[in-house]
Amino acid sequence: MVDPHDRSDRFELIAACEAATLARFANDVLEDDPPLSVRQEPRPQLVMQQVREPVQRQPFNLGEVLVTPAEVELDGARGFAMLPGKAERGALSGAIVDAAVAGGHEETPTIVAGLEKVADRRRERRQTEWAESKHTAVEFESMEGQQ
Repeated sequence: MVDPHDRSDRFELIAACEAATLARFANDVLEDDPPLSVRQEPRPQLVMQQVREPVQRQPFNLGEVLVTPAEVELDGARGFAMLPGKAERGALSGAIVDAAVAGGHEETPTIVAGLEKVADRRRERRQTEWAESKHTAVEFESMEGQQ
């Protein structure tokens, strides 16, 4: 189960969240004008995506991926977000959301509930995709070690 209070899980949920939802949460957090400083402006950049090949489990670089990271400090709590693609507004909003939850802002219960809904939708979508594709699975037999 994904836990929005766990920072690693929260990063995944923020990245999966719609930019408009993140902006709404960020606007709610900023409504009382808390001290906010932008530590890393949201600028699209390329990062290398590394994966493991399934046979020998060796890592290799799949290719470059466009992402937009941002980092803020909100009322003493740091926040970070990295969204796929060119998403300056979403990344900045996501960083504010991360900082709000990390710092225990009064909007945290609302934000956590929203992120839990994102997790539920992701889980349902994955189950549907698996149900639609599992009949296409191919099983391979290994001849290794057999004579």
